[in-house]
Amino acid sequence: MASVYKAYQENLEREVAIKVLPPWYAADRNFVERFNLEAKMVARLSHPNIVTVHDANEQNGHLYIVMQLIDGGTLKQRLDQLLSAGRVMDLSEAVPIFIQLASALTYAHEQGIIHRDVKPVNVLLDRSGRPVLSDFGIAKALALSQNHLTRPGAGVGTPEYMSPEQCQGGPVDGRADIYALGVMLFEVLTGVTPFRADNYPALAHSHIYDMPPRPSSMNPSIPPAVEKIILTALMKNPQHRYQRASDMAEALNQAMMGSAHPQQQMPNNYYVQQPPVMPMQPMQSPLPQPPVQQQPVPQQPYPSPNPQHRTPSGQPYPAHQTGQGQAVIMYRCRNCQRLNRPNMRFCTYCGVVLNKCPYCGTANSVNNRFCVSCGQALGS
Repeated sequence: MASVYKAYQENLEREVAIKVLPPWYAADRNFVERFNLEAKMVARLSHPNIVTVHDANEQNGHLYIVMQLIDGGTLKQRLDQLLSAGRVMDLSEAVPIFIQLASALTYAHEQGIIHRDVKPVNVLLDRSGRPVLSDFGIAKALALSQNHLTRPGAGVGTPEYMSPEQCQGGPVDGRADIYALGVMLFEVLTGVTPFRADNYPALAHSHIYDMPPRPSSMNPSIPPAVEKIILTALMKNPQHRYQRASDMAEALNQAMMGSAHPQQQMPNNYYVQQPPVMPMQPMQSPLPQPPVQQQPVPQQPYPSPNPQHRTPSGQPYPAHQTGQGQAVIMYRCRNCQRLNRPNMRFCTYCGVVLNKCPYCGTANSVNNRFCVSCGQALGS
């Protein structure tokens, strides 16, 4: 909808970005009025993850915005780069980005500003990887303009990321941005958006009526807690989504930090095809143990770790003493080197799969020596 130029502001001796809208936008005077009003509101936003607007005006029939220059590309370009290599974004890269975007949206919503068009191309990345959300206000100016300058009867936004209420042309609030954030998180972890079609009516119908697929069906390495966050953000009814973007950010933070009993956060049907091989209570021996004073505490209550989880010298990683005095072998994540309990399928710190079957792809508990789905030996 615009051309963007890199420019040099001589009086302040700085580089800036100038977004120039096509002349037909300036032909709609109602749009120009709304555009100028929204530009003034957005220029008052001050947040490290929202692009700074320096100026907005009209000249020779062209509306333009002068903005802070962010020259590290866009999130869309980063996703395309990963897809070209046959990859999707790791949780360790994705979660910090989305926590920062949620912080930006929380701040904007508190100022009474809704983005309405959150999508990867509107997420700029600086050279350190910091996400910066751009294009606040333009979608609202379009929505309130007399001619709408968009599809007749359609909501304003990008169809793949539009909330059901936007697709229906109804009033929207900050929860529409949270829905779009959920679509983006789905996309960066699976490589595709939850709903795909080659025309707007089909996409709108899916957003309004169809249930999104489970992200883990496309990427089995997605932890259940993260999948639950995505599906909550994608609820059809805004009342059932996160009510504040900060709530979604906190859920992501908790999912990555882990908890003492992460299984309690998993969906009830997560283990339908993969029965748990370890108890879901705090770690203890499978059989009742005599009192400690009557029998020494076993030094290795669980089977020997897989060879791939041993130290370079071939010894198992250190045992952890529980509150009951029992020794539990801890397993080190090969990605972040943090220690995890034996029943973990995903690292409680970085979220990667700890013990993936090379034959069927099942995420097994880290202490499993054989796959619970296909029975093949692990760690060979």
